[in-house]
Amino acid sequence: MARAAIELNGVTKSYEVGAVTVTALHAVDLTIAEGEFVVVLGPSGSGKTTLLNMVGALDIPTEGTVHVAGRDITESSRGELFEFRRQSVSFIFQSFNLFPGLTALENVQFGADVAGRRGGADARDVLASVGLGDRVGHFPHELSGGEQQRVAIARALATGNPVLLADEPTGELDFTTGAQVLELLQAQSKAGKTALVVTHNREISRIADRVLQLSGGRIVSDGPPPGGRADISALSW
Repeated sequence: MARAAIELNGVTKSYEVGAVTVTALHAVDLTIAEGEFVVVLGPSGSGKTTLLNMVGALDIPTEGTVHVAGRDITESSRGELFEFRRQSVSFIFQSFNLFPGLTALENVQFGADVAGRRGGADARDVLASVGLGDRVGHFPHELSGGEQQRVAIARALATGNPVLLADEPTGELDFTTGAQVLELLQAQSKAGKTALVVTHNREISRIADRVLQLSGGRIVSDGPPPGGRADISALSW
């Protein structure tokens, strides 16, 4: 049985908005195994991004504990959390978050350097693996949206970190390019990395190992895709 890559126990997250307390997550229990490809569904305000932020140590729970990649990050210091994010998790965002003044190669190498994994050959290899071996010297404004997202994925992969966290990674992409991005994420899961993908697009959940449905900050369903897992070629949106 695969080891747990992500464990949340009784995780609650509340925010003070003026005189009102807003609870984004309610006593969430969740275990995700190494190598699982998990899709989190839910409408806006359901707690999807808050859940991702808990796992990525971008925020800390009001109550409960979070373990990721074998580390308890709940009581960690700021320095320890920085090291955790640097060495254990990689983020892929809808907005790409590339540095406009750096080439594709430099953007990817930056990700490797931050994680302490230096070596330009690795960055070139990763870009080639996402089909951008001939675009290494191009700046973000010279790349299409799909190419920019693939650079962002290459940057995440160049870290070598075991957990990939993606927030609406296909939200700004057309179907063909989005399918390519999903195929890359799925391949990483098959290679042993754990992928947690947050989306509002139910169609994407058909290729997951497991689907979580959030509503009102609670997990209301957790299981395989309804109707069984589908191939990427069967998707449409």
